[in-house]
Amino acid sequence: PARLSFLPCLLSFFATMSGAVRKAVLVDGCRIPFNLSGTVYQKDLGVELAQKSLKGLMTKTAMDPALVDYVLYGTVIQEPKTSNIAREASINSGFPSNVPGHTVTQACISANQCFTTGAEKILSGQADVVVAGGCETFSDVPIRFSRPVRQRLIKAPKAMKKGAAGLLGLTKGLKMKDLAPEAPAIANYTTGEVMGHSADRLSARFGVSRADQDAFSLRSHHNAAAATEAGLYEDEIVRTNGITSENNIKGGSTMEKLQSLKPAFIKPHGTVTAGNASALTDGASAMLMMNEARALELGYTPKSILRSWAYVACDPFEDLLLGPTYAIAKVLKEMNLSIADIGVIEIHEAFAGQVLSNLVAMESKKFADDHLDGFHIGELPMDKINTLGGSLSLGHPFGATGGRLVTTASNRMVRGEGKYALIAACADGGIGHACILERYGDN
Repeated sequence: PARLSFLPCLLSFFATMSGAVRKAVLVDGCRIPFNLSGTVYQKDLGVELAQKSLKGLMTKTAMDPALVDYVLYGTVIQEPKTSNIAREASINSGFPSNVPGHTVTQACISANQCFTTGAEKILSGQADVVVAGGCETFSDVPIRFSRPVRQRLIKAPKAMKKGAAGLLGLTKGLKMKDLAPEAPAIANYTTGEVMGHSADRLSARFGVSRADQDAFSLRSHHNAAAATEAGLYEDEIVRTNGITSENNIKGGSTMEKLQSLKPAFIKPHGTVTAGNASALTDGASAMLMMNEARALELGYTPKSILRSWAYVACDPFEDLLLGPTYAIAKVLKEMNLSIADIGVIEIHEAFAGQVLSNLVAMESKKFADDHLDGFHIGELPMDKINTLGGSLSLGHPFGATGGRLVTTASNRMVRGEGKYALIAACADGGIGHACILERYGDN
């Protein structure tokens, strides 16, 4: 009798548990047109680009901002006046003042981190509706005085009390070079090396030639031009400043043009050029995430489910851009999937050489044995990778690219390209990210 009476309790427990299962789904995403810095958005602040993406997302999805529980937004080169750009952008985009938000910075995967952090909030029951995204502007970066000048300016109020002598004393020890302004550093703080140098060295290490890199870059531009012409980005890009066009795509580019460019970093024999590296770009993206039950309750049909994600850290001196390989191995192992199970692949194209080096590493059985505990990823089919273009052609606003990757991958699955999508990206500091999405309705 005791055992029999326990059975209903057990069934009730499992029924309760099954009803409590939460899934983090992408309802939809969008981006403002990505455009080269100093062009379309040269008069816009970063926070204004963020607002355009958030307003665009709310309009596109007909979502009431009052139903949003949390906002996560990424950016890399921060404007001090809007250090918590998530809060400033959301509250100035029509979100109620009681919707909290915080800003994420993790180099080129900032928006990816917002997306997965949003999923963690949803899966833990902290939120049912999350908006995630990111932005970047290189048209209005914070340019500072040099440190010697800054230190003296901080002392200026006290020195002024001593009159002219006090002010004159502040100039003691200043050098002419100290008067030059400081733009944000593009070199890694720890290594002192810019990513272009790292890409050049990585390409040499994995035997990726200049011709290989130029051919991959050309493919990216041709794919992006064809996708744009076919209207495949119409569902992603929200009209901004009166346009939907993106001005970094060079559909008419040729191998001859690319091969005529000189090395940009390691001279004169380097292989990374302005033509096979991503350009400085302004842009913003946004994604609407929900718990599955909440999405269905509000009448939405999600596009994808976030199934697995990983962040890894590599040696920034030697493996700065190799993070995707390590991260992809982790998510495939966790999901017990192989590359053959993946229908859609979106890899961030910081540099053509970076992508191709990772592909070589993943295909190498020796690399798997030496670095991945024997887990051999294998060859990634090129006909599944970045078929609509990538960062080399569409541009790369640091904080926004992750939103583009997730939205594009989800839309490709919706159009029937496969059940699973694999997203991967490298980031400064030797950080790597990968995640697996599942097309909604296949689960």
